[in-house]
Amino acid sequence: MAKKTYDLLFKLLLIGDSGVGKTSILFRFSDDAYTPTFISTIGIDFKIKTIELKGKKIKLQIWDTAGQERFHTITTSYYRGAMGIMLVYDITNAKSFDNIQKWLRNIDEHANEDVEKMIVGNKCDMEDRRIIPKERGEAIAREHGIRFMETSACSNVNVEKAFLDLAKAILDNQTADQERQDSQDRVNIARAEQRNTLASKCCNI
Repeated sequence: MAKKTYDLLFKLLLIGDSGVGKTSILFRFSDDAYTPTFISTIGIDFKIKTIELKGKKIKLQIWDTAGQERFHTITTSYYRGAMGIMLVYDITNAKSFDNIQKWLRNIDEHANEDVEKMIVGNKCDMEDRRIIPKERGEAIAREHGIRFMETSACSNVNVEKAFLDLAKAILDNQTADQERQDSQDRVNIARAEQRNTLASKCCNI
């Protein structure tokens, strides 16, 4: 049997309007490559990258979804198992920012309740064409209590940091869940021992 080369597997999802740069972000992170030509994702595609966090090897399975409405039914089925979702908009495209609310509703509808989320304003290298100020991105993320970051796949700004921050949030979440579970198990064991002690005392009277 082949030896497992990682400790944990995290499934991440990239969502957002068509043309915001989801595929470029993914390629920059997975292959450290950038292509300026826009190729629309058909349905869904994914990449794998293994990272190291807190002494653990984590395999990231990153799904890149198509932003067009006609692929909507295919892509929503991928929300369910996602542990982290990156919602991407284009800082030079007002409509892609306005649609954040729609994408957030999709997450609420289709994703797990405990999924970690991040809003990403992409193309921050295009300062001369910027329409959405950074403050507006920060404000909507704050309003929904989720992380925010601006990135540029072209200039390689914050792309790796965005994925690492999201993966770290998932790991912290899992660690906290495990600690809660361990603590509950200890309480249950202590109660069971107490019941056994009381039962044996009753029998000895």
